[in-house]
Amino acid sequence: METTVKLYSLPYRSVKTYLAALLFALGNIVLPQLFHLMPQGGVTWLPIYFFTLVGAYKYGWRVGLLTAVLSPVVNSALFGMPAMAVLPAILLKSLLLALIAGYAASYFKRASLGLLLGVVLAYQAVGTLGEWAMKGDFWLAAQDFRIGIPGMLLQVFGGWLFINRVIRK
Repeated sequence: METTVKLYSLPYRSVKTYLAALLFALGNIVLPQLFHLMPQGGVTWLPIYFFTLVGAYKYGWRVGLLTAVLSPVVNSALFGMPAMAVLPAILLKSLLLALIAGYAASYFKRASLGLLLGVVLAYQAVGTLGEWAMKGDFWLAAQDFRIGIPGMLLQVFGGWLFINRVIRK
Protein backbone atom coordinates (compact mmCIF):
# COMPACT_ATOMS: atom_id res chain seq x y z
CA MET A 1 0.00 0.00 0.00
CA GLU A 2 1.40 3.39 -0.96
CA THR A 3 0.33 6.99 -0.86
CA THR A 4 1.87 10.33 -1.75
CA VAL A 5 3.33 11.96 1.31
CA LYS A 6 5.76 14.83 1.83
CA LEU A 7 9.11 13.68 3.21
CA TYR A 8 11.74 16.11 4.48
CA SER A 9 15.46 16.18 5.22
CA LEU A 10 15.83 18.83 7.89
CA PRO A 11 19.33 20.30 8.40
CA TYR A 12 21.07 20.58 11.78
CA ARG A 13 21.00 24.38 11.56
CA SER A 14 17.17 24.42 11.59
CA VAL A 15 15.23 24.84 14.84
CA LYS A 16 12.57 22.55 13.31
CA THR A 17 15.10 19.70 13.42
CA TYR A 18 15.52 19.98 17.17
CA LEU A 19 11.82 20.52 17.84
CA ALA A 20 10.91 17.47 15.77
CA ALA A 21 13.60 15.37 17.45
CA LEU A 22 12.41 16.50 20.87
CA LEU A 23 8.80 15.57 20.07
CA PHE A 24 9.79 12.16 18.70
CA ALA A 25 12.10 11.53 21.66
CA LEU A 26 9.19 12.37 23.99
CA GLY A 27 7.10 9.82 22.09
CA ASN A 28 9.90 7.29 22.55
CA ILE A 29 9.89 8.04 26.28
CA VAL A 30 6.12 7.77 26.80
CA LEU A 31 5.43 4.78 24.52
CA PRO A 32 7.89 2.42 26.25
CA GLN A 33 6.43 3.35 29.64
CA LEU A 34 3.02 2.24 28.39
CA PHE A 35 4.33 -1.03 26.95
CA HIS A 36 6.33 -1.78 30.08
CA LEU A 37 3.03 -2.02 31.96
CA MET A 38 2.58 -5.47 30.39
CA PRO A 39 4.84 -8.44 31.08
CA GLN A 40 7.67 -8.59 28.51
CA GLY A 41 6.14 -5.50 26.85
CA GLY A 42 9.47 -3.91 25.98
CA VAL A 43 11.13 -6.95 24.41
CA THR A 44 7.94 -7.97 22.61
CA TRP A 45 6.81 -4.60 21.23
CA LEU A 46 10.20 -2.80 20.86
CA PRO A 47 8.58 0.60 21.55
CA ILE A 48 11.86 2.52 21.93
CA TYR A 49 12.36 2.35 18.15
CA PHE A 50 8.92 3.44 16.95
CA PHE A 51 9.30 7.21 16.84
CA THR A 52 12.92 6.95 15.71
CA LEU A 53 11.64 5.20 12.58
CA VAL A 54 8.85 7.73 12.06
CA GLY A 55 11.07 10.76 12.72
CA ALA A 56 13.93 9.59 10.52
CA TYR A 57 11.66 8.55 7.66
CA LYS A 58 9.49 11.66 7.71
CA TYR A 59 12.02 14.36 8.65
CA GLY A 60 15.38 12.87 7.70
CA TRP A 61 18.34 11.10 9.22
CA ARG A 62 19.39 14.08 11.36
CA VAL A 63 16.08 14.10 13.25
CA GLY A 64 16.40 10.32 13.41
CA LEU A 65 19.91 10.40 14.88
CA LEU A 66 18.98 12.96 17.53
CA THR A 67 15.92 10.89 18.47
CA ALA A 68 17.92 7.65 18.37
CA VAL A 69 20.44 8.90 20.92
CA LEU A 70 18.21 11.00 23.14
CA SER A 71 15.41 8.44 23.62
CA PRO A 72 17.31 5.46 25.07
CA VAL A 73 19.69 7.63 27.11
CA VAL A 74 16.88 9.63 28.74
CA ASN A 75 14.77 6.50 29.29
CA SER A 76 17.70 4.74 30.91
CA ALA A 77 18.57 7.74 33.10
CA LEU A 78 14.99 8.39 34.24
CA PHE A 79 13.51 4.90 34.42
CA GLY A 80 16.41 2.44 34.33
CA MET A 81 15.05 0.98 31.09
CA PRO A 82 16.83 0.11 29.00
CA ALA A 83 19.25 -1.21 31.58
CA MET A 84 22.84 0.00 31.24
CA ALA A 85 23.93 -3.50 30.17
CA VAL A 86 21.75 -3.41 27.05
CA LEU A 87 22.02 0.33 26.32
CA PRO A 88 24.93 -0.03 23.83
CA ALA A 89 23.02 -2.58 21.73
CA ILE A 90 19.86 -0.45 21.79
CA LEU A 91 21.84 2.63 20.81
CA LEU A 92 23.46 0.70 17.96
CA LYS A 93 20.09 -0.47 16.63
CA SER A 94 18.56 2.99 17.11
CA LEU A 95 21.38 4.65 15.18
CA LEU A 96 21.18 2.05 12.40
CA LEU A 97 17.42 2.55 12.20
CA ALA A 98 17.79 6.33 11.92
CA LEU A 99 20.39 6.08 9.16
CA ILE A 100 18.64 3.35 7.16
CA ALA A 101 15.20 4.98 7.45
CA GLY A 102 16.56 8.40 6.51
CA TYR A 103 18.42 6.95 3.53
CA ALA A 104 15.42 4.94 2.32
CA ALA A 105 13.13 7.96 2.52
CA SER A 106 15.55 10.22 0.64
CA TYR A 107 16.35 7.59 -2.00
CA PHE A 108 12.86 6.23 -2.70
CA LYS A 109 10.93 9.43 -1.85
CA ARG A 110 7.89 7.46 -0.73
CA ALA A 111 6.71 5.55 2.30
CA SER A 112 5.27 2.15 1.44
CA LEU A 113 4.72 -0.90 3.61
CA GLY A 114 7.37 -2.77 1.62
CA LEU A 115 9.97 -0.06 2.13
CA LEU A 116 9.26 0.17 5.85
CA LEU A 117 9.48 -3.62 6.12
CA GLY A 118 12.86 -3.45 4.36
CA VAL A 119 14.06 -0.71 6.73
CA VAL A 120 12.99 -2.66 9.82
CA LEU A 121 14.53 -5.93 8.61
CA ALA A 122 17.76 -4.17 7.60
CA TYR A 123 18.36 -2.39 10.91
CA GLN A 124 17.40 -5.50 12.86
CA ALA A 125 19.65 -7.82 10.83
CA VAL A 126 22.70 -5.54 10.96
CA GLY A 127 21.95 -4.63 14.58
CA THR A 128 21.71 -8.30 15.53
CA LEU A 129 25.15 -8.92 14.02
CA GLY A 130 26.53 -5.92 15.91
CA GLU A 131 24.93 -7.05 19.16
CA TRP A 132 26.32 -10.55 18.62
CA ALA A 133 29.80 -9.04 18.18
CA MET A 134 29.33 -7.00 21.38
CA LYS A 135 27.95 -9.78 23.57
CA GLY A 136 29.35 -12.92 21.97
CA ASP A 137 25.97 -14.67 22.28
CA PHE A 138 23.99 -15.09 19.07
CA TRP A 139 20.88 -16.43 20.85
CA LEU A 140 20.73 -13.30 23.01
CA ALA A 141 21.50 -11.02 20.05
CA ALA A 142 18.67 -12.58 18.02
CA GLN A 143 16.13 -11.85 20.77
CA ASP A 144 14.24 -9.30 18.65
CA PHE A 145 13.73 -11.95 15.96
CA ARG A 146 12.67 -14.51 18.56
CA ILE A 147 10.41 -12.34 20.73
CA GLY A 148 10.05 -8.96 19.04
CA ILE A 149 8.15 -9.85 15.84
CA PRO A 150 5.01 -8.04 17.11
CA GLY A 151 7.13 -4.94 17.69
CA MET A 152 8.64 -5.12 14.22
CA LEU A 153 5.14 -5.42 12.76
CA LEU A 154 4.04 -2.44 14.87
CA GLN A 155 6.95 -0.45 13.43
CA VAL A 156 6.04 -1.37 9.85
CA PHE A 157 2.25 -0.97 9.98
CA GLY A 158 2.08 1.67 12.72
CA GLY A 159 4.98 3.57 11.16
CA TRP A 160 3.27 3.54 7.76
CA LEU A 161 0.02 4.75 9.32
CA PHE A 162 1.77 7.47 11.30
CA ILE A 163 3.87 8.72 8.36
CA ASN A 164 1.11 8.54 5.75
CA ARG A 165 -1.99 9.44 7.75
CA VAL A 166 -1.19 11.11 11.08
CA ILE A 167 1.67 13.48 10.13
CA ARG A 168 1.04 13.55 6.42
CA LYS A 169 2.14 17.19 5.86
